Amino acid sequence: MGKAVFVAVAWPYANGPRHIGHVSGFGVPSDVFARFQRMSGNEVLMVSGTDEHGTPLLVQAEKEGVPVQALADRYNRVIVDDLVGLGLSYDLFTRTTTRNHFAVVQELFRGLHDNGYMVPKTTTGAISPSTGRTLPDRYIEGTCPICGYSGARGDQCDNCGNQLDPIDLKDPVSKINGETPEFVETEHWFLDLPALAEALGTWLDGRTDWRPNVLKFSKNLLADLRPRAMSRDIDWGIPIPIPDWQDRKDKKLYVWFDAVVGYLSASIEWAWRTGEPEAWRRWWTDPEALAYYFMGKDNITFHSQIWPAELLGYTGQGAKGGQPGTFGELNLPTEVVSSEFLTMSGSKFSSSRGVVIYVRDFLDTFGADALRYFIAVAGPENQDTDFTWDEFVRRVNFELANEWGNLVNRTISMAHKNFGHIPEPAELEDLDTELLAAAEKAFDTVGEHLSQSRFKAGATEAMRVVGAANRYIAACEPWKLAKDPEQRDRLATVLHTALQVVSDANALLTPFIPSASQKVFEALGGTGVWAAMPEAREVEDDMPVEPVGVGVPEAGRTYATIQGNYASAKAVWARTPIEPGTELAKPSPIFAKLDPELAETGPEWAPVQHEDA
Repeated sequence: MGKAVFVAVAWPYANGPRHIGHVSGFGVPSDVFARFQRMSGNEVLMVSGTDEHGTPLLVQAEKEGVPVQALADRYNRVIVDDLVGLGLSYDLFTRTTTRNHFAVVQELFRGLHDNGYMVPKTTTGAISPSTGRTLPDRYIEGTCPICGYSGARGDQCDNCGNQLDPIDLKDPVSKINGETPEFVETEHWFLDLPALAEALGTWLDGRTDWRPNVLKFSKNLLADLRPRAMSRDIDWGIPIPIPDWQDRKDKKLYVWFDAVVGYLSASIEWAWRTGEPEAWRRWWTDPEALAYYFMGKDNITFHSQIWPAELLGYTGQGAKGGQPGTFGELNLPTEVVSSEFLTMSGSKFSSSRGVVIYVRDFLDTFGADALRYFIAVAGPENQDTDFTWDEFVRRVNFELANEWGNLVNRTISMAHKNFGHIPEPAELEDLDTELLAAAEKAFDTVGEHLSQSRFKAGATEAMRVVGAANRYIAACEPWKLAKDPEQRDRLATVLHTALQVVSDANALLTPFIPSASQKVFEALGGTGVWAAMPEAREVEDDMPVEPVGVGVPEAGRTYATIQGNYASAKAVWARTPIEPGTELAKPSPIFAKLDPELAETGPEWAPVQHEDA
């Protein structure tokens, strides 16, 4: 039995379709990692869902003139379709408006409250003068009072990393309508972060192999820990399960308290839907289990500070002590894997600012693998990266089409034309054994990169094998060998060697481009499922939860989920010897080259904006 590996993927807001900036942070990296872990024989549980509470949905619902639940329902399905199209292999992608999620969130809050880590406090809140609605911290921008950065938000400054309150900002404005907020006194429940600071520090000190940008940012947060509000003045969200608060319509739990608990609630829902209600504990209460959290850099604080603090407080591991709640002691993250921003002409992808390329448009035009490969090999892994059509076209044409696609096509075509099947090799020469050894060794090299979430290095090493195979074919010249009947044994050996390395390279590239890998597997004569793909499944919200507090939704609603049968896949992280005699058909091109003009113009739905235009 392999290791239990939990892959927790950031929850996208259900207030609109996803753009490629979103999936470059949470989507593709997490799926590459999960697919590699499954191929390595580990037991993976990959979960997420649509985040459906908080002001962003209220704002969008008001803009569209629809009830907020109707908006969440619609975009839950849109996002599910986008992520299925991208091939993201969730064991369960659910939502935060389920009965189960309400119950699990309220249990976490109650456990923290019982242990003394949730405290009431009067504070200053920001409201919109024109609507009277509370403005969330993240919907207020201004100048950071510490470093002077002009784009600081009301909860933190992304420039210096310090935690802020909206009232701290200089010249604060609402991101919704640009007006200056008013500040009023209000009472909320606060997570007592100072009481958890020592436990958080001890845990972070043990994280030695995180990405340096994530670890440095996370440790900097410890320098200025203050109690943080975990409730909001809002009428859309999960009720606060405390007497005198639970029936209030104007107070709900903070969306970021609610959303991160989703990793646990989704795991519990997955277990119930598989018919083994306690199966989630394999990933949550076994101290040997590993847990990796994937997101963009603007969400680091919630995953390396807020969520671990909630887990520590719930299990009574802070300065105030306490006892674990109903779920027992829960595992903290093994690693927080955060990507930087994918930008476009230097601007962060943003639907509200019109700087956007939607996933659906991309998939309809170019398919999933081209985008997945680009994000893996040229995405914002360790620094902000500017997306350009020029670079996208170059990567597709010269790496996927010319290097990989051409290797597959010409190798299988020559074997099909000359033998009709995978030929039996004769005696190997040094050139053959060197290539085969290099390809087999790459499983260790690429695997080490992927296990450390170094996706760019992993993809580059996999393509290095492709390059070596192309050089081998150029050196051996099988097209010349085919003309000489006395060289037939040598031709068979060269083509068998090349086909084996194509198979190896296909396995190495499977986590990055699973759809294409399935096609290559079939072109090599394989049958069945090589790289399993996710499915959109409609389910009923009928889980028999034990409601905690009030406001748990009624049973019976249906909603879209992502699930999949990944255990049936044949893909493994090791060489699979090819079988001489396996019939081969004439292959079809795996990747089509893009029109070079696209590099200059972009597609109609995302044209290149020239400075002189």
